[in-house]
Amino acid sequence: MAVMGTFTEPIDGRSSNGSPAKSELDRIDLRLLEALQRNARSTYAELGELVNLKPPAIHDRVKRLENKGFVRRYAAQLDPQRVGYELTAFVSAFCAPDLDYDRFTSAMQAFPEIIEIHSVAGDETYLLKVVTRSTGHLDDFLTRLKRVAGVARTRTTIVLSTPFERGGLPVEALL
Repeated sequence: MAVMGTFTEPIDGRSSNGSPAKSELDRIDLRLLEALQRNARSTYAELGELVNLKPPAIHDRVKRLENKGFVRRYAAQLDPQRVGYELTAFVSAFCAPDLDYDRFTSAMQAFPEIIEIHSVAGDETYLLKVVTRSTGHLDDFLTRLKRVAGVARTRTTIVLSTPFERGGLPVEALL
């Protein structure tokens, strides 16, 4: 069984808090993270074949990556249209200067249509990625969103198609 980090070159990364994570990730770790992004259901044996390590060593590495926060969760990537969400939109929320940010982000968690929320630089305060069943559902969502304290106005961009979606981080670019 190979010892973690013994035969591999360290890669500089970033920890979950944004500070340098020097020597925390080596090339094997990055290849494992890449493989897990593609298929989180891979067995330790399958992952071991990719990096020439035995399953117990892979188990140890994956657990270390999970414990250090490099792997936040495992989830199935669903097809929005197949499950009934026909429309994807990006909603810019322009907020009042006296906005209570914590209260606002808590309020956003109550909207099941919001699948991402980003605090952004620019004219808008937040950028929301939302999915809805129809334009009528989107209209209802926007009406409810505009009732949230601190929302001054919104701007909505409807997605016509998504020709490319990475579905993960470009880990391979770090190799």
